[in-house]
Amino acid sequence: MQSIWKGAISFGLVSIPVRLYSATEEKDISFRQVHREDGGRIRYKRVCSVDGEEVPYADIAKGYELPDGEMVVLEDEDFANLPISTSRAVEVLEFVPAEQVDPVMIGKPYYCDPTGADAKPYLLLRNSLEKADRVAIVKVALRQRERLAMLRPRDGVLVLQTLLWPDEVREARFSFLDEDVSVRPQELAMAESYISALSADFDPGEFTDEYRQALEEVIQAKVAGREVKQPQEAPQESGQVVDLMEALRRSVAEAKSRRGESASSAGDEAASASDATGKTAQKTARKSAQKTAQTSPGARKSAKKAPAKPQPKAGGKKAAAKKATGNSKSTAAKKSAAKRTDARKTA
Repeated sequence: MQSIWKGAISFGLVSIPVRLYSATEEKDISFRQVHREDGGRIRYKRVCSVDGEEVPYADIAKGYELPDGEMVVLEDEDFANLPISTSRAVEVLEFVPAEQVDPVMIGKPYYCDPTGADAKPYLLLRNSLEKADRVAIVKVALRQRERLAMLRPRDGVLVLQTLLWPDEVREARFSFLDEDVSVRPQELAMAESYISALSADFDPGEFTDEYRQALEEVIQAKVAGREVKQPQEAPQESGQVVDLMEALRRSVAEAKSRRGESASSAGDEAASASDATGKTAQKTARKSAQKTAQTSPGARKSAKKAPAKPQPKAGGKKAAAKKATGNSKSTAAKKSAAKRTDARKTA
């Protein structure tokens, strides 16, 4: 690796000499613009728009265009005289929790390699950041531009990660933020089931750039003189969502299917979560309605006006049963006497 900057980290009164190395590299396949007929490279000339002549690199300067179209030409001396105190130093401003740094501000990372004979100050800063669970907010000048950056430990080394300045982050202004859109509890439950189905610990090694691999195979086939076959792509379903709940239910099932779990159990589990959420909402609504009816002034007035029902006396049921039994016995006796009288008349 080739270092892109050499200076020192200013840690209080301690100076830690370091070199910066780019911590990442792009793996995209680059192409040249060529002439289709013979493969010759297409080159561009640096031509002046005023006299039409080609300009050598030595005569090229930096210019700032004014709103009216005029150009202000800046020389190397103009940049050299700028008061940048961080041209050869990483100035530590403060130490903050890492979660307070908005990821949208994070830019390119660089490894910090200690260059001094004594690595103890470097290790001291690294260990202190790890123990405090903090990152250092710093300022540093890279490629003639002062930048805000974050200094954090990673895999035993310090990483300098550039940050955007606050005014470089655009504010999100979209019309849907002002719209009154509500999400049903059942839909939220289904979405949570989908998140749960795909929840895992992040392992970057599990992901590959399939497009780049396919492109490399195409290039190798061209080199070998073989025929390049067009792979058959599976038909994609329409992206239009007709039924949000159904789409969420299918998403949960597909997510669990990719993990080797039963798709039917995934659907049942998601449906159960949705039904449980719906029942809970209905139960809460009934309780709220009952409470409102009990505490309303109209309900209390109706309760006061309703006459009290007379309560039966204790033993009333027994007396009624005894009277019914006596009546049945008297009727039976009368029938028996009538039968005896009929029998004597016949004799």
